[in-house]
Amino acid sequence: MSDPVDPVALTSALVKCPSVTPEEGGALVLLEELLSGAGFRCTRIDRNGTPNLYARFGEQGPCLGFNGHTDVVPTGDPARWTRPPFSGEIADGMVWGRGACDMKSGVAAFAAAAVDAARQGVRGSLALMITGDEEGPSTDGTTAILEWMEREGEKVDHCLVGEPTSRESFGDMVKIGRRGAITATITATGRQGHSAYPHKALNPLPPLAALAAKLAAHELDQGSEHFQPSTLALVAIETGNPAANVIPGEAKAVVNIRFNDLHTGASLKAWLEAEAAEAQAASGVTFQVATRLTGESFLTPPGVLSDLISSAIRAETGATPELSTSGGTSDARFVKDHCPVAEFGLTGLTMHQTDECAPVAEIEKLKAVYARIIRDYFA
Repeated sequence: MSDPVDPVALTSALVKCPSVTPEEGGALVLLEELLSGAGFRCTRIDRNGTPNLYARFGEQGPCLGFNGHTDVVPTGDPARWTRPPFSGEIADGMVWGRGACDMKSGVAAFAAAAVDAARQGVRGSLALMITGDEEGPSTDGTTAILEWMEREGEKVDHCLVGEPTSRESFGDMVKIGRRGAITATITATGRQGHSAYPHKALNPLPPLAALAAKLAAHELDQGSEHFQPSTLALVAIETGNPAANVIPGEAKAVVNIRFNDLHTGASLKAWLEAEAAEAQAASGVTFQVATRLTGESFLTPPGVLSDLISSAIRAETGATPELSTSGGTSDARFVKDHCPVAEFGLTGLTMHQTDECAPVAEIEKLKAVYARIIRDYFA
């Protein structure tokens, strides 16, 4: 029997692949070689220049899936890094480099656990969905894989996303849902003029600023059973006006809303449009609202999947995780339309930072948790 796959060495090898979105960088090639060598049926599902990999072992149900990404955010100035950002160096108890935390370690851990399980034999199937478009626009990554699965009749019964969900210490948090996210750009159009003659202009800034302040002060809700209160953040007010003696003819405000299950993208868009219409009626300035919905809120209710994950965490670490819906978005927002999904991974203390790194001990524990989840799922 082959030796177990070392998740630390695999993390290091993946970090050495410069896979800044949308570059593949060799990461999926490396994983496909490992997985196909262990008997996985591997399919590249590249779309519009985005690299994706689907790998399946076994054809019978039930099927346990894992989802993750090998793309990473840009490194910034490499000179600010203590070690080269794609060194993958293992030193001082850490694997160093861009993506070590978010989330090549997670992919390495579940790939290693899956390969070991495949070599030992499983009473069902394992499916790995790995994308190169999670840190980017997310239009041709996990969505492309899921659409291909739908066409090909590939079915996963439960899925675990390996994002770094632990908050302060390894094993303290499992994500069972995520808030939705919507960004709105509110454009106010008036009439440009000389600042010395404001009565001859129609300044869009005061009514826009008043609307922005009203929105920012509004309490969307007080939270729900499984979600914290929704939030609205004013992130920009722009005029593009460099001259102090010109009243601009147009100004824009941008707000970002992270919302719970008491709202939908459509209901929030309607609310924003109603507020803008009221501001327009009061000021004579024309208001337009353009929205971009990143994802709706969703919840996988506590039950079989969260119990399975929590039990494995307790057995391997002694920790009892909190079941949470906090944080931003992840590709779980796409997977939830296919099957029940939850997320568990490392502590995310250094993700997207200069000198990103992941503790060797945590990577090893993460593989052990994933291995136990696989073992218990098919028991």
